[in-house]
Amino acid sequence: MGGNVKRIVVQSGQLGFEMDERVTDKSKLPSRHVTEGPQRAPHRSYYYAMGLTKGQIHQPFVGVASCWNEAAPCNIALMRQAQAVKKGVAAAGGTPREFCTITVTDGLAMGHQGMKSSLASREVIADSVELTMRGHSYDALVGLAGCDKSLPGMMMSMVRLNVPSIFIYGGSILPGTFRGQQVTVQDMFEAVGKHSVGAMSDEDLDEIEQVACPSAGACGAQFTANTMATVSEAIGLALPYSAGAPAPYEIRDRFCMTAGEQIMDLIAKNIRPRDIVTLEALENAATVVAASGGSTNAALHLPAIAHECGIKFDLFDVAEIFKRTPYIADLKPGGKYVAKDMFEAGGIPILMKTLLDHGFLHGDCLTVTGRTIAENLEKVVWNAGQDVVRPANNPITRTGGVVGLSGNVAPDGAIVKVAGMQNLKFTGPARCFDNEEACFEAVTRRQYKEGEVLVIRYEGPKGGPGMREMLSTTAALYGQGMGDKVALITDGRFSGATRGFCVGHVGPEAAVGGPIALLEDGDLITLNAETGELSCNVSEAEFAERRKAWKPRETEYASGALWKYAQGVGNARNGAVTHPGGAAEKHCYADI
Repeated sequence: MGGNVKRIVVQSGQLGFEMDERVTDKSKLPSRHVTEGPQRAPHRSYYYAMGLTKGQIHQPFVGVASCWNEAAPCNIALMRQAQAVKKGVAAAGGTPREFCTITVTDGLAMGHQGMKSSLASREVIADSVELTMRGHSYDALVGLAGCDKSLPGMMMSMVRLNVPSIFIYGGSILPGTFRGQQVTVQDMFEAVGKHSVGAMSDEDLDEIEQVACPSAGACGAQFTANTMATVSEAIGLALPYSAGAPAPYEIRDRFCMTAGEQIMDLIAKNIRPRDIVTLEALENAATVVAASGGSTNAALHLPAIAHECGIKFDLFDVAEIFKRTPYIADLKPGGKYVAKDMFEAGGIPILMKTLLDHGFLHGDCLTVTGRTIAENLEKVVWNAGQDVVRPANNPITRTGGVVGLSGNVAPDGAIVKVAGMQNLKFTGPARCFDNEEACFEAVTRRQYKEGEVLVIRYEGPKGGPGMREMLSTTAALYGQGMGDKVALITDGRFSGATRGFCVGHVGPEAAVGGPIALLEDGDLITLNAETGELSCNVSEAEFAERRKAWKPRETEYASGALWKYAQGVGNARNGAVTHPGGAAEKHCYADI
């Protein structure tokens, strides 16, 4: 869609100069509604007020959406990268329009009521990007995100709008060094547990907190941000290699510039996100999560992305992929390397290449390069000099790093990260808590026993509301040396940094009367990641009797955004979504 090229003279005060302008036929693009025809003269006047030329006004408009803020290092570099995207768009004949949306950073929200805002922010991000794009009739989207929920939120908006889109990850943080040892924020949370039992002094805690996070970028190991960044390449929405480069690396700007240029090619070819995010692409995404020992949160976000496309792909579908995928990337928290190490060993493409070569990926899925996964990976050469990623036929374990569970405690399923775990079975008596704070206090005061299964409930999507992560509690257990001596189950979530026998997403959640609400102290709970079992020794008849006495709990959030979220959010099995999704869609924004 090259259009005609003409010469115009732009007058700026006394200065006259000539420049080339590209005029594009926008008769089928959304931005025609704000730029084309005599009736849009008032609209065009706004663009002239911002310094745009006539040629720029009549080019395709590309929304450049960023989750930049000053809340945390994961987002702080996004605005700079957005400028590189805009240069690429302009160089390829488009008109970039930058805007920002929110981010709630889990590392700062963790361990207090702020975490209730985290998952809800995913929906706000997707909704706000949608509303900005719809309201201003932009033709394409390049989305930059840096922290956990902002990545799936941005990808959800892309497939919801279905305009040509490219996803860009802001990049991971560099690892810190504490007395010669490589450390991440995971070590900080576990340091709190060590400090609580006198295994770390005030002075040591003060020292490690000042060196653990030495640069811009998202948490550096295979926690949720890097897991969903890996997904962005595997699902086809990000350029190859772009999701692996750490935030401080200058090559990030080159990826951003290229993405800005490439989005214009996608507009020309009318390649859209739903051409890319198919059922097979979602299966590829689930495969790289398992192979990399990624975050259990992916089992929440992949169904949500599928939902935006109108594709059924729930927790059990994700778990099925996890079950048959080898675990091959030796990444923290279960392994020893961080995202920077994998990028330097060959990036996400080297992980995908060995999975493709051994039959674990669908190679014919389209990507934002305009080529298929197999075509993108054709020239990727295996790096035998690294040990970050193993060949798929010589895995760390034959089962994926994340496993789905179900049983009479979790009829709608649950999820556990087994990467790095030695013991995949655990049976013990329940110790029940009705919120995270109560459990964290008991852990801090050592008011629990070895062999118990700690149960944290009423932390689900509705019950929280917001489905908090439990990293503070699980990290404290590890810091006390008890990480492998107790288990923990919850209808809430776990951070990608969590390790140990910690089962999240238990459904149905307690707030709607799920079996987890009916558990009592002393009930014998069995966890088995080999067979996929999460059950207890309570009969259905006994559960029925307990249910008669059970009453729903009133939430403390009776107004505001969290109240609104609780009214509409669905179950974790289907991604904790808040609207009917692509299956109920009657019109597509891209076709207005």
